Amino acid sequence: MIDISPIPAFDDNYIWLLRRAGHAACAVVDPGDEDPVLERLHDEGLRLDAILVTHKHGDHVGGIAGLKAVWPEAKVYGPVNEPIRAIEVRLREGDRVDLPSLDLSFEVFDVPGHTEGHIAYYGRDVLFCGDTLFAGGCGRVFSGTFEQLSDSLIRIAELPPDTRVYCAHEYTLANLGFAIWVEPDSPALAARRQRDEAVREHGRPTVPSLLGDELATNPFMRTDQADVVAAASRWAGQALADRAAVFRALRTWKDKDYD
Repeated sequence: MIDISPIPAFDDNYIWLLRRAGHAACAVVDPGDEDPVLERLHDEGLRLDAILVTHKHGDHVGGIAGLKAVWPEAKVYGPVNEPIRAIEVRLREGDRVDLPSLDLSFEVFDVPGHTEGHIAYYGRDVLFCGDTLFAGGCGRVFSGTFEQLSDSLIRIAELPPDTRVYCAHEYTLANLGFAIWVEPDSPALAARRQRDEAVREHGRPTVPSLLGDELATNPFMRTDQADVVAAASRWAGQALADRAAVFRALRTWKDKDYD
């Protein structure tokens, strides 16, 4: 049985630790800082076998060198289309990552938009999506395009609704605040915010989230829904032709008026 737990880093990052009960081998996803990882693995007597990277930003790759200095045999996996020198196994759409010491295997998805070569890892109803999809929101568009990120979210939406979504930041309550701007009358959204506020009051992470919850409450996953289209069109001051246009309006609205 695989155990997945967060290692908090910086102000709001989560580095994900993957391990099996009774086994020393482990893997981490998006280690932006080596210090909290080194501390956790030392405390729990674990051995780092693999590092999975979703994209190039420093808060996701900054700890790789420090971890490799301690565990030089740990294999570093990451996107072929991003300039990350530490990557040893370069991945693209359709590749698989097999981690025999953890009895795990992941499919690799290309999910660009936040960055030009962002990837995600999917297996056993678990998705590690970096900064593409957040609980209640999505990443900003940096070196990718709005159209890419819209398409990436539509692609993720095709996964089973019970998929557990492991994003890399604790942005949920802020994201839900914007979602309520978009759909102020949504009972599902009101219930989710109440639930997640209680979770945070007790000091617990709001992630992973369920993909089904994202489909019901995350405006960036709902760009084909009438209420979301209407809200985005009102903000844009014009009718919006397709889902990519709705996504662009929502993301620009959040960037300009909310964040």
